[in-house]
Amino acid sequence: MKDKDLLQRLSSGDSKAFQEIFMRYYQQLVVFASKLVYDLDQSRDIVQEVIVNFYEKRDNIQIHTSLKAHLYQSVRNRCLNYLKREQTIRTHHSNIFEERKEHHQEFKDLMEETELENRIYHVINSLPKQCQKIFEMSRFDGKSNADIAEELNISKRTVETQISNALKKIRIKLFDHMTVVVISLSCVFLKILLHG
Repeated sequence: MKDKDLLQRLSSGDSKAFQEIFMRYYQQLVVFASKLVYDLDQSRDIVQEVIVNFYEKRDNIQIHTSLKAHLYQSVRNRCLNYLKREQTIRTHHSNIFEERKEHHQEFKDLMEETELENRIYHVINSLPKQCQKIFEMSRFDGKSNADIAEELNISKRTVETQISNALKKIRIKLFDHMTVVVISLSCVFLKILLHG
């Protein structure tokens, strides 16, 4: 369902529309916020506050862009307010945040990078269980193929095959979205994830 339809349902008091908005955007907004405040728990709190506030003020909110852009912008502003209140925040974090505040394109790139990472995590979660476990042990836990094989009591060749299959599926999904591939060229996370 399109965001426009969701907003219309929401304004008419449909609580299921709110639930759908939450499910659609919560996770990626948390990832986005964590890139700014460097605190996952705080990021979750910020996003929850933004979404709840959005619901409470749904009758008076004027959206001039899209629902997604509005939510991202609201989370960004809430993160700014949080960082301003934090006296112990590192100076270079503040500097980076101020630069992002001044440069709209950098903000847009960060938003797109977040969506890309979110898409990749969805692909990983859709892998067969053993393939997913092996891939996560390799890329997220930093374990060698030999260590994974020993821990799971399988051959090293099986580990290599499963990792290769996972990478192939991720790349196929990415190439279904050509603009995403362009973004990935500058994303360190993706270079590590896809090339090891």
